[in-house]
Amino acid sequence: MSDGDDETAADSDAAASEDTPDVTPDTLNERLDDVESGLGDAATEADLDDVEADLDEIESDLEAADLPEPDEDDDDADDPREELESRLGDLRDELESQRGPYASDVVDDVEAASSKITDTRWTEQGAAEIVDVVAAFADAVNDALDAAVSVDEDATGEEQEEALVAALDDAIAAVEDAGLDADEDAETIATLLEATDELESGLEDAQEWDDLETNEQLMAEGFYDVLGHYKDYPPELSALKQWEARGRVDMVLLAKDSLQSEFMQEHCMDALVRMANPEAFEEMHQLAQRRDKTAIKALGRMGDGAEEAVETLVEYVDADSDPGLQKVTLRALGEIGSTEATQAIADKLEMDNDNVRPYVARALGLIGDTRAVDPLSDALAEDDSDTVRAAAAWALRQIGTEDALEVVADYADERSYLVQHEAELASEALDDTDADAEAPAA
Repeated sequence: MSDGDDETAADSDAAASEDTPDVTPDTLNERLDDVESGLGDAATEADLDDVEADLDEIESDLEAADLPEPDEDDDDADDPREELESRLGDLRDELESQRGPYASDVVDDVEAASSKITDTRWTEQGAAEIVDVVAAFADAVNDALDAAVSVDEDATGEEQEEALVAALDDAIAAVEDAGLDADEDAETIATLLEATDELESGLEDAQEWDDLETNEQLMAEGFYDVLGHYKDYPPELSALKQWEARGRVDMVLLAKDSLQSEFMQEHCMDALVRMANPEAFEEMHQLAQRRDKTAIKALGRMGDGAEEAVETLVEYVDADSDPGLQKVTLRALGEIGSTEATQAIADKLEMDNDNVRPYVARALGLIGDTRAVDPLSDALAEDDSDTVRAAAAWALRQIGTEDALEVVADYADERSYLVQHEAELASEALDDTDADAEAPAA
């Protein structure tokens, strides 16, 4: 190659270098800022497709980029690649949440309703009710799509079930044939989804053979007496809400033990959590011993009324393989407030999972045991996660001794806003304490 050729190649390389921006954490973050702005402005699926293409390109550049590695000897050093990957993942999640809904969502709901009809044994009353429900849905589809879905309302027995399934199949075909676009037909899709919600609700409410004996038992126990009438079927949820409002734990537990549908079980457990009544302790403790998270939450809401459950719950503090169980357990132990749990919880400030450690710190703050001041102070000073450090600062403020407040107040110039905010509150608390001490006696 001649000298002239060398100069030409060098010039080309220089030009290419000028045209290609450096891939650095700053440039990638700037591009992610632009994507985030574009995501906020996106109004159509095409806009979202463009955003996704930008994210794909950034991800590709990030994977190929030679980014600086954090200093292994510096525990406080941030990993730019990890932070960028996290932000990229958050934007992808937000992108997916903005998509749709789609016609396929309507089809999925209708197929689920069809399975509900064929898999359920209906009472005579329920069989009549589901005909009305499907007929109403067919009318909604016809109105939305100018279709001709119909239900043979005179069919009986097996023929009735076949007629209802056929009507739902026709509805699916009408939706698919309409070629609905997520942007141009968004209002129509929303209308159809509202109709499928009513279809699902109507089928759920219709009387099933499996419910009949249970309902008769509940009637004998006076569970429905609170309603005063039986015009609407089924009244279980309405009755449950009435008993909850009246504070009748016994009736809520009766419904929980009798009504085995997942829907009613969830509502009964949620009611018991809200009621926070120690009268439900035995039932909730038994479930907690089987690691039922809602039962553990209910025990926590009972406060010191559930102190007998502390020994059971402390065993789950070490359940590192189930972070969800650890979180609800730590919260419950904090709300119960027994100092018997302090040491077991404080030991977990050294665990690896920085998503659980904030719950550890907050549990110690809720308990308020002064023995936790030293380990919480260490976490505030040394933990790698600012979220954990802020939780430790909050916990020290809850303990509220002068020593604890002084530890937190020393972080007034902290780089983390959350920690700095806790330091300011601690300083205010110390000032209030000093003012009270200096005030002359009345």
